[in-house]
This record gives sequence, C-alpha cells and structure tokens, in this order.
Amino acid sequence: MQNRIEFTREMKQEYTILIPNMLPVHLKLVKSAFELHGYRMELLENEGPEVVEAGLKYVHNDTCYPALLCIGQFISALESGRYDVHRTALIITQTGGGCRASNYIFLLRKALQKAGLGFVPVISLNPVGMEKNSGFRLSLTLLLQAMMMVLYADVLMCLKNQVEPYENEAGACARLVDGWAARLTEQFRRHPRLAALRFRANLKQIARDFDAVPYTPARKIQVGIVGEIYVKYSHMANNHLERFLLDLGCQVNVPGTMGFLLNALDHSIDDVDLYGGSRLKQGAFKLVMRYVNHIEGVISRAIRQNSRLNPPTPYRVTRQELGGVLGVGCKMGEGWLLTAEMCELIDAGVPNIVCVQPFGCLPNHIAGKGTIRALREKYPAANIVPIDYDPGATRVNQENRLKLMLSVAREAG
Repeated sequence: MQNRIEFTREMKQEYTILIPNMLPVHLKLVKSAFELHGYRMELLENEGPEVVEAGLKYVHNDTCYPALLCIGQFISALESGRYDVHRTALIITQTGGGCRASNYIFLLRKALQKAGLGFVPVISLNPVGMEKNSGFRLSLTLLLQAMMMVLYADVLMCLKNQVEPYENEAGACARLVDGWAARLTEQFRRHPRLAALRFRANLKQIARDFDAVPYTPARKIQVGIVGEIYVKYSHMANNHLERFLLDLGCQVNVPGTMGFLLNALDHSIDDVDLYGGSRLKQGAFKLVMRYVNHIEGVISRAIRQNSRLNPPTPYRVTRQELGGVLGVGCKMGEGWLLTAEMCELIDAGVPNIVCVQPFGCLPNHIAGKGTIRALREKYPAANIVPIDYDPGATRVNQENRLKLMLSVAREAG
C-alpha cells in the first residue's frame, strides 16, 4: 500500500500544479477554467530525449508508452530546477476503467519515491471520487466550465485542420487558434456567467474568422488519425505526426476529444442494458447525453450557417457509423469508439487512416488493428496503416510506413 500525500486546502493557496501535456489547446483552456476556482496550474511543455530517458529510468520499459512519457515529463520537469519541488503538485487523470491508464497514478508515485521526490502530492483527476483531496474538488460549475472549454477547443482544432493546409500565410491558423484561446480565457476570467451566455455568438465568430483566412484551393490527400487517446493527440508521443503529414501535402483529420468523454458516459448507459444495474441512474445519464447532443447540434448549425467549413461530427452520428462492425460491449481503452471513428472518417471521404497505438496496447490491437480486415470488406477503398509507438520504435520506420500509405493513396487517385 502506497503512502499517499494528500493535497490539502493549505496547499491550494501555495502550490503550483503541473499538468502533463497531451492536447495543448484543450488543456490550456481547461486550465483557465480551473484557475477561475483558485488553482495555480502550469501546462508542461518539456519534451525530447531527456523526457524518455527519465521515463525509462523510473518506469519499467514494459509499461505502457503513454505512462512512460507522462511520468518522464513530470520527473524531468521536477529535476530541471525550474520549480520549488516543496511547493509543487502533480495532476493526472484516473478513469477507473479496464485500461492500464487507471494505474498510472500508482506508477507515478512509485517513480517519485525512486527519484527521491515522494513528498510531492499527486492529484487524481476523476469524476467518480476514486481518490479525494481536501484541497481539490470538482464542483458542478467547474465541470460545466471545463466541458465548455473542451467543446471550444474541439471546434478550434477541427476548423484549423480544414484551413491550415491551404492558408496563404504560414502560421495564420495557428495564430488564430492562440488568439481565440486567449480571448476565451479572458472572457471567463472577467465574467464567467456572461462568457457562458456568449457561447453561440463566439461559435459564429470563430467560424467566420476561419472562413476569412486567405487560402488557395488545392488537391490534398485526406488523412485521418485515430488510436489510443494519448498517442493520437500528443505531439511528443507520435513524433509530431500531424506536422509530418502537413509537410507532405496532406490535410489531417483528427476526431475531437468530446467524443471520448461522451463515450465514457455512454458506457454507463449501455452497461445497464447489457449487464443490469440502476435504471434511475441510466435515466439520469440519458438526460445528460441528450443535453450534450443538443449542444453539439448548436455547434453544427453555428458553423454551417457562418462558414463553408464542416463542424465536428456529433457523437450520436459517430455511434451510428459503427454499423455493427463491433459490439458496444467492447469498451476497454478506446473500445468500439476507435472503430466507429474509422467508419466515420471513411464515410466522410477520408479513406486514408493512420491508427496509432502504444506497442502492446491490447484494447487498441483489438478495436484498431483487429478490425481492419472487417473495415476493408465493408469499405474496399480503405487505406489503413497501424503504427506502434514506444521507446524502441524508430522514427525512420514509422515515417517510411506513412510514406508507403501515401503512395498507395496517390495511386488510388
């Protein structure tokens, strides 16, 4: 049994909480929501060989690659001298599901002990009360604000990916994303309630701003990225996959994060039908799902009515895309959502898909690599390449496999 250092009310006033970096825009906006409630947070940006080396030093090399990177990023930051380690805490998500990700927090504490940093508090970010800290609480207001920030970030990421490959001025879309992130953060800082009421107006203006970016139409290869959530989104984990594909003349399509969060809620609804449970709780979850589906509809209408661009695919549509390829009881890791996202991309005209996964990630081997044959039978034009990422995987081999996929895409026209 590990000795857990609690994050206390006194610590909330004095400590800086470090966040591992997976989604820079999303986490920057979510961080601002937490800061409205008195937390001092910093999103880590350190990456490179020293992060991997720190992970390998303090974590067994058979451990899941995302765990190795998250822990390596934390310890590398703490050992850098940039932080007062006696006034610093760490935060990491904990879902409680069947994925090894639920055990990252215990691996992190064990690694901190090995590194002589066992006194550093580690906060579990979970919505089900798996671990509690007197100085860290998730109120309903905070959760709603964080959800709104995730929705905004999904919109920004989606529109950026559609415009960036064609922009006349390099970096125009990236600056637009940064500008809107700062603007939304300031809105919430000044008037949190008014910021929530400006949701529709902000969506309309975001759509108009991206639609107004000067661009030159061109024929680009459409490539989708799916897979394990950390490797899919983290530039450090996937060796800057999106930038590599952009440089090769592709338009990158990445499903949003809200779908992953709604999928976890959907599992709670499906579990009652599959295995039994409280119908009352199921009804409450359905009401929440119905409300978020309504919000996703608001987003879709705002973007379609104010730009030529496509909105993020609503979660309910993604679920329908599964089409019986995999059962909804397959829920470990990304589960059936990974397969559904591939179906969604192919039906949207994106037959070229990179399925990224940590080496040895069994759920992703089943729901990702394991469904490729069925997907090719359903979609003969599907051009799917699974790529493993771990400390021993060479970047050259990964990039060669990507180039081979693109050559197949060019031959297909």
